[in-house]
Amino acid sequence: MRRGYSRSVPSFDFADHFRRHAREQGPDLIAIDGTDRFLLDEAPHVHGDALRHPGAVTVVDDRYGVLTLGVLALHGASDVRVVQDSLVGERALEASAGTFGRRGFHHPEGFEEAFRDARLVILRLSKSHDRLDEVARAVARFAAPDVVLLCGGRTKYMTLTQNDVLRRSFGEVVASRGRGKSRLLIASDPLRAAAERAAVTDPWPRQVRQDELDITIAAHGGVFAGTSLDIGTRVLLEAAEAAMPEARVVVDLGCGNGVVATVVARSRPRVRVVATDVSAAAIASTRLTADVNGVGDRVRTVRSDAGDELDEDSADLVLCNPPFHADTTVSTDAAEAMFRNAASVLRPGGELWTVWNSHLRYRPVLERMVGPTRQVTRTAKFTVTASVAPR
Repeated sequence: MRRGYSRSVPSFDFADHFRRHAREQGPDLIAIDGTDRFLLDEAPHVHGDALRHPGAVTVVDDRYGVLTLGVLALHGASDVRVVQDSLVGERALEASAGTFGRRGFHHPEGFEEAFRDARLVILRLSKSHDRLDEVARAVARFAAPDVVLLCGGRTKYMTLTQNDVLRRSFGEVVASRGRGKSRLLIASDPLRAAAERAAVTDPWPRQVRQDELDITIAAHGGVFAGTSLDIGTRVLLEAAEAAMPEARVVVDLGCGNGVVATVVARSRPRVRVVATDVSAAAIASTRLTADVNGVGDRVRTVRSDAGDELDEDSADLVLCNPPFHADTTVSTDAAEAMFRNAASVLRPGGELWTVWNSHLRYRPVLERMVGPTRQVTRTAKFTVTASVAPR
């Protein structure tokens, strides 16, 4: 890798090519933007040899599957490993791939399997520096010595701190010139000794004692709130102490680091808790948080999109602190999907207790989607409501 990286090549007709075939065979399932194009354009130039060897490429956090399909269709890669934190991204890849007759992607169980002997890792950047740090450390530790980590993101969301994060694990980090509204970071020369040493001294997932709740919080990189207690979650837990004391099955909808699931399981010994999240890292974090606090036997984790994998009429009480950001984008879509699925999961007479930023004014939405809704408490910033499923 040469310093002063400045390659800029013309874009290709990948999106037009695939959209044309998608229209012929079914709905247009491919969503591609300038960052995806830039990453796929540059992959052969940063490590073309890896693309020619089966199993040498791993794609991380491919939002719609377009990066994985691109390295397969455009560059002839095979046996590509795919690491998807979001179940939505995983499903999108399968749906898009099916449109073009491809099936059976390799989704490794953990980072060691994902990056073992990989020579090119393509990563779509999120806003989380912790996610980048955990991935970079794992790549440096497990991948081949000549591995290149090729990262891409929207320029307005990228910071110099991302370069610093990569330099903890790689000897050389080069930034591309901007193209359109995107930029790339190219990391090479893995600091293998430093990565192996960090795995002992500064491991992921991290664990922190939370004195206020008297629990230990465990979190992988990128999980909402990390190893801290989110202030909205605190308000919800305080209010929900009085929520349906007769409940026997409680759902933590959007479990994140597992604080709600763990606190409920510990404070209500007769309750069974189902914790669900769209994020694989959140599910793993919740599992570990429950285990280290001695309630793992009463917390079941389910990876789902807004609770869509949970059984109907299976819960007495649902607790929810819904997100209103999709990475860098403000959105209430996830919250509304959670409310809709909560209504399905609740037994007649069951209750959804929700905490939300008061300016979002969710109460009419909850009334429409779930049932009669009352305000339980309100602080300067947050509102907690209880919505009752019709009998």
